[in-house]
Amino acid sequence: MSSILNNELGYIEINKHVLSQLTYKAAIESYGLVGFSSKTKGIVELLKVENATKGVNIVELDDAEIDIEIFVILQYGINITTVANNLIERIKYTVETYSGVKVNSVTVSVQGIRVK
Repeated sequence: MSSILNNELGYIEINKHVLSQLTYKAAIESYGLVGFSSKTKGIVELLKVENATKGVNIVELDDAEIDIEIFVILQYGINITTVANNLIERIKYTVETYSGVKVNSVTVSVQGIRVK
């Protein structure tokens, strides 16, 4: 699956993996984020950089609009709401700016807290 953008010269197809990578790059720069985790029930595993896009779920609503869900582990001692709101704003801005795909919503699922 991929997002398709049309213009007067033709169309641009953007793969979901590219959108996942944009989401990862935007989020990893945020203060308070330790890393991404996999979408599992039970044991939470901190994903390595090469597998980090597994902690990102892209849902296509139509050809030019998506929902993003991320599964993260945050640092102990920070305000979870503030970090989550910063993640939402940064991800939405980055994905829309670099890809041109409209982001309908960003859902942040905090899977755990880690003491550094």
